[in-house]
Amino acid sequence: MKEPCVYIMASKRNGTLYTGVTSNLSRRVHEHKLAKAPGFTKAYGCTLLVWYETYERMDEAIAREKPIKAGPRKAKLRLIEGTNPHWRDLYAAFA
Repeated sequence: MKEPCVYIMASKRNGTLYTGVTSNLSRRVHEHKLAKAPGFTKAYGCTLLVWYETYERMDEAIAREKPIKAGPRKAKLRLIEGTNPHWRDLYAAFA
């Protein structure tokens, strides 16, 4: 899946959340799952892809990511629950 997107990873249902942006969601989520690089998602076990949105241009994805990342947890939960109420790992759909 090579297109700009914003995504949210979770450690578990209602667990720790990580918001990111990438141009290759499949590759990036795979990296999170393998905990290849030290950082937030490795430290907190954020391995479930629970939400994402795709964009035509990277600048659009970055502009969308900033308010999500800076926003309150409740807003992130609303995004996830709005499209993925059971907190399924969406990575399986395109991996």
